[in-house]
Amino acid sequence: MFVHLRLHTEFSVVDGTNRIDEVMAAAAADGQPALAITDLSNLFGAVKFYRAGRDAGVKPIIGAEVLLQGFTEETPNAMPGAHQPPLPRVLLLVQDKQGYLNLSELLARAWTRNVVRDQAVIKREWLEELNAGLILLSGAQAGPVGQALMAGDPQRASDAALNLATLFPHRFYIEVQRAGRADDERHVVAAAQLAARLRLPVVATHPVQFLRPDDYESHEARVCIAEGEILANNRRVRRFTREQWFKPAADMSALFADLPSAVANTAEIAKRCNLTLVLGKPQLPNFPTPLIDGVPMPMEDFFRQSSFEGLEE
Repeated sequence: MFVHLRLHTEFSVVDGTNRIDEVMAAAAADGQPALAITDLSNLFGAVKFYRAGRDAGVKPIIGAEVLLQGFTEETPNAMPGAHQPPLPRVLLLVQDKQGYLNLSELLARAWTRNVVRDQAVIKREWLEELNAGLILLSGAQAGPVGQALMAGDPQRASDAALNLATLFPHRFYIEVQRAGRADDERHVVAAAQLAARLRLPVVATHPVQFLRPDDYESHEARVCIAEGEILANNRRVRRFTREQWFKPAADMSALFADLPSAVANTAEIAKRCNLTLVLGKPQLPNFPTPLIDGVPMPMEDFFRQSSFEGLEE
């Protein structure tokens, strides 16, 4: 059974048109046991997606597509306008509550401390600190492994894969896709060979951007709005294909019939992701107050003291 582990919804803002209720209903109608949400650099739709999945009888998997820094050769202080290679993208999927908290913290740090080219970027040292409870998929061609393979540098690809596999022990998968792009097959072959050589698991994903095949035009219109482009511009870079719709599980299994383990691992990953959220109850943070004779100061007294101190200052 194939499980979709890569999905951009309308909460991706710039490149997703999937409405959560509609795509969840489509997954249930197709008999899919689970479905993941992986919007770009945010968890805005996570709670709505979680609730919709529970209501539809489809296991909701929470995750995000994120940009990384520190895994490729970058030039952070390059002159404005200088050509920069695209920042590598990978997929992080939540296994449990700790993983959910870690992914939330990673995204919060990225948006508040490290916005690069108008994008929130996760630093390597943060990922080293906060990777517990998370599964990492390599990002296909867009990830550090895939970028190296597409550049014809198998040694750099191998180093990147082993690096991530060490950082995410038994929680790292080489990701492959067949979404109608010119370099898809070249990457699938190279990635499968690399995974076999390094004895790493491979997983098939489909970059779902819209629900039905005929939604392609409306999706492209949204992309143009976000990029300040016009649909009629023949010179516009087209980053998406008509194949990136929510395909039935049977179609995806057939598409990767030559890599049965890549299909089987989608279900295996779904089994490993078991997040339970408490809904309908305020989740307020617990801010500890100073201790007085070993006893926490009452919150009201702490606010009164802090207010007077602030007034004096």
